[in-house]
Amino acid sequence: MAQLSDDCFAFGGALTPLDDALALLEERVSVVADAETAALRGALGRILAEDVRAGRPVPPHDNSAVDGYAVRFAELDPQAETCLPIIGRIAAGDPPVLADPDARGAVRIFTGAVMPAGFDTVMMQEDCREEAGAVHIAPGIGMGANRRFAGEDVEAGAVILGAGRRLQPQDLGLAASVGLSALPVRARLRAALFSTGNELREPGAAAGPGAVYDANRFALAGLLDRLGCAVSDLGILPDDRAAIAAALAEAGAGHDLVLTSGGVSVGDEDHVRAAVESLGQIHFWRLAIKPGRPVALGQIGRTPFVGLPGNPVAVMVTFLRFARPLIDRLSGAAVHVPRTWPVRAGFDHRKKANRREWVRATLEPCAGGWTARKFARQGAGILSSMTAASGLVELPEDATDIRAGMTVDFLPFSELGA
Repeated sequence: MAQLSDDCFAFGGALTPLDDALALLEERVSVVADAETAALRGALGRILAEDVRAGRPVPPHDNSAVDGYAVRFAELDPQAETCLPIIGRIAAGDPPVLADPDARGAVRIFTGAVMPAGFDTVMMQEDCREEAGAVHIAPGIGMGANRRFAGEDVEAGAVILGAGRRLQPQDLGLAASVGLSALPVRARLRAALFSTGNELREPGAAAGPGAVYDANRFALAGLLDRLGCAVSDLGILPDDRAAIAAALAEAGAGHDLVLTSGGVSVGDEDHVRAAVESLGQIHFWRLAIKPGRPVALGQIGRTPFVGLPGNPVAVMVTFLRFARPLIDRLSGAAVHVPRTWPVRAGFDHRKKANRREWVRATLEPCAGGWTARKFARQGAGILSSMTAASGLVELPEDATDIRAGMTVDFLPFSELGA
């Protein structure tokens, strides 16, 4: 694996607009994942390491698009019915060999069968009448009808899949169609994930007074899994600097990314920051966003470290809008730029200027489009809002007073991978 420079995240600054932060990531962060080969059946969700070209055309030869009769267009009467003797039969997979290739006549042909040399048009069987070894063809068909041309889907030598693409099922089918059984992909990004806090409990364990169940680690693990990372769940670490430093050192040595939520503030029991600094360095980015407190970026040696906020909504939003682009770059993936759709605001809302803000909302159909309904409780700790909502209304830095009926940008969770 490649490694980052010692000062990769040393961006500094006060409140940083999100777009500026993403631009700095683009400038400073490079791929750390090596290239390897994956069989098609194991390549789903993997990231292509290089462009893939077609070694042959698809289809590889002219063929029939229907069951019917292959003819030479020049032999058809454009004004009256044409009667042609049937001089051959070709099914899919058969060689296009005729006893007399120069004889006048029609060839019984089936979908996918190779067009015999010199034949340029196919008449659908439903539009013909076969009698006594001959076929009767009505006038009106156009030259080249129902004929698929070699390479009309994919030309030989063409780039069919670009480097950085996250492979989808249809991509695997396309690769198979040109005869590929394996693809060059990036190794899975090895991500270490942990939580800290004496108050945290594993789901299913007893939780007495003052204890809470660890939700963030499971949400983050799911998000990392969807991005194709190889996730090491390090569990819950106690509020002990020595124990945290030891776990971080081991994680940094064997992973490409270390990620946590909470524990990086300046409180007496926030030991993650000091532990990271003892092993490398840490930089706080104060992003001008809501929800989301400062995001901690640092390095354990030269392994990137990301400390996300502790509140569950803030941790998911900052992961989706900030950590994901970072992970895409480290993984060698083309950075996903989520698309927004204009909808009608079904709520009033005030926000501070110079801050990007996301409002959890559901969509309802209305005349001429959609209306976004704001979830009633918008606190950064209301995780249920992320399951009840269908996405986020994204409010730009210059917006301050949103009124019902205004047009706003809606960001579906499907665009974010959530």
